[in-house]
Order: sequence, then C-alpha cells, then structure tokens
Amino acid sequence: MAIIEVRNLVKRYPRPDRKSEFFNAVDDISLEIQAGEIYGILGPNGAGKTTTLEMLEGLTDIDGGEAFIDDICVNTRPFEVKKIIGVQLQANEYFDNQSLRELITLFGALYRRQIDPLELLGRVHLTEKADARPANLSGGQKQRFSIACALVNDPKVLFLDEPTTGLDPQAKRNLWNLVQELNQTGMTIVLTTHNMEEAESLCQRIAIMDHGKKIAEDTPRKLILKHAPEPPEAPLHGSLEDVFLALTGHGLRD
Repeated sequence: MAIIEVRNLVKRYPRPDRKSEFFNAVDDISLEIQAGEIYGILGPNGAGKTTTLEMLEGLTDIDGGEAFIDDICVNTRPFEVKKIIGVQLQANEYFDNQSLRELITLFGALYRRQIDPLELLGRVHLTEKADARPANLSGGQKQRFSIACALVNDPKVLFLDEPTTGLDPQAKRNLWNLVQELNQTGMTIVLTTHNMEEAESLCQRIAIMDHGKKIAEDTPRKLILKHAPEPPEAPLHGSLEDVFLALTGHGLRD
C-alpha cells in the first residue's frame, strides 16, 4: 500500500542569469512509495533531490502536480501533513544553553505532546547524553539527536536529507543501524544520499534523479544488473555507483 503518492511534481525557479526566465529544478517527477519502505533518492548536486523532499514536507510550495502522504494532500493541507511526518535536515540550530533532555521536552510541547525525553533519547542511543548540550556532541551524536527531534510526534514517515554526510565510518554505521531499527517498527523512511554503499545497504528501492528528472527507479540489485552487470575488474557485477555513473555520466558531486 502506497503511503506517499507524487504525481507530475514541478518546482520552478528564476534563472540566475536571466531573471525573466524560469527553469524546472524538479521536472515532472512521479513517485509511489510503499508503507514501511526505506526509499532512497540519489542524484548529483543540483539534481532536485532536496527540493523534492522540501515540497513533500510542506517546506517549499509546489508549482505543479500534486503529492499525497497517507491520503493527505500536501498541496492543500500542508499543516496536516506536518503532523504525521518527521524531518531531519542537513543542518540544524538549537538553543545551546539547553540540554538534550530539555530540548526534547521543548519540541514535544510544540506538538502538544507529553514526551519522555529519556525514552526518546534511548531510541537513538543517547540516554547517557541527556544532560549534555548539543555543542558538546560528536558529529554522529548530533545527527542521532536530530533524528530524535524528528521523532517527537511519532511520525508515520521520516525524511532524512543526507543523514551521514561528514560522519566517520563508525558513526555512519551506527546511524545506518538506527535507520534500520526505526524501519523495523513499521516507519516509512525516505532519504537522500551521496553515499552509494549507504543506498545499497539501506534502501529497498531507489530513484535516481538528474537535471530535475527521475531517470531510473528500482531495487538496488535490479538497477545494478540492468545498468552495470559487467564493470571492469569486477568478478560478478558492478555496484550501485556504476549504475549512477552509467545513467548520469558524472560523479555525485559534479
């Protein structure tokens, strides 16, 4: 059963060099994401990944098409959508004079929910940091705390925008484990990433975007077998990164 349905989604912006003209940062994207799925969106910088997420989250206006989350129309009822989603952004700012425990309580109050801070921090393995300030956390701990803040309203869908960017290998693996634990509770997770190993390890299905368009969508294994079955010096088949290079012709950060 689809929990997210996206039909012909469009986002337009003025061209930097010609303000009277527009370009489509997201160009006629359609998606159908199943309940309980970990779904990845890959693409180079400027492909439209983050803009797509921001429209689904109600953070950016939709210029064309429509989107539904749990049968709620994002176009017309964005505030209703925000009640059932959690959003972990690439960067976050907190009140640094407050502890994690206090911040979780504050975020809960914004949703008019009584939150047990220790229980929620325990879900992201930060119980021992309950009285620490955000500035005193490591990079991986900050990312996990950001996810904890996104969970205060017990969301049906969790959006993660490049959640492991800048993390060391151990912190990255810890966050992967957390994502899988959350998914095992039935939570639908939609993530963007530049990390091919991350996408291949976590995602049941993947959409690849380039120049605002969706150019491929399938399971990691099927994408690999279709687009990179016999890469050089590989004993069996290529990787998801080979799929990406074959489809877009350039690296993720080009």
